[in-house]
Amino acid sequence: MPITDFSTLQTQLGVLTWPLLLCAFLALMICLERSALFLHQTLLSIWPKKQAWVMSLRQSSSTATTENVSALLAQTSALLAQTSAQQDLLARGATLLLKQVHQPKVLREELLSLWLNKQQRDLQAGLKVLQVIGIISPLLGLLGTVLGLIDMFAQLGQSQGPVTPAQLSAGLGLAMNTTAAGLIIAVPAITAAHLFGIWAQGQCLRAGHVLNQLNLWLAGIEDISIDSNQYQAFSKVSSNSRSSSTEQKSAFNSHTQIESQT
Repeated sequence: MPITDFSTLQTQLGVLTWPLLLCAFLALMICLERSALFLHQTLLSIWPKKQAWVMSLRQSSSTATTENVSALLAQTSALLAQTSAQQDLLARGATLLLKQVHQPKVLREELLSLWLNKQQRDLQAGLKVLQVIGIISPLLGLLGTVLGLIDMFAQLGQSQGPVTPAQLSAGLGLAMNTTAAGLIIAVPAITAAHLFGIWAQGQCLRAGHVLNQLNLWLAGIEDISIDSNQYQAFSKVSSNSRSSSTEQKSAFNSHTQIESQT
């Protein structure tokens, strides 16, 4: 039965049967592998231990001390020690930052940027191949269309009598079948490549946001709450700006009063 099915498929697709099957097989394998990674990362993101760790980090209001850093490093190391958390993006990034706590803030930012770029490349692995498959498959279908038309006109050239539908059906069938097969492969491949790319970028952006908060905390900023926009550095700037503006207004008012008296 499988041999008969393959023979029927080869009859419908002609010489492009193996190239189209190869494209379909590669696209399916890449989509399955990326889907497994997507499900794994999604389950890790809703893991209760990880959510408690992230919540304690975001709600931390104390400055970074040796005891706090050691406790947070032990907590992330315990999270990484779990078998299911070996690929957790946020925990690995936090461990990387905490181990470099004695380095300057600028060097930690450079290290974090390089690490996030590498993680984004790893999350987008295979997506370029998926995009190439999405581009090649319709071209293979178009090639099959051209070959089917060539075969049809060749049969018409050899015919001595009137043209019958049977003479047109083989060539037109090959042309339409290869075009449909190419589009069936290309549309899911391109869609999956874009969706997985958006997901990978979102994963890195979310992890980078929390890791930047951690880096600010290590630099001495007291409040890293995600719901608060009043970081210590900004509050200092705003308080200084308010005090300077108040001083300028009082000086201007006193100067105006002196001029009016004179």
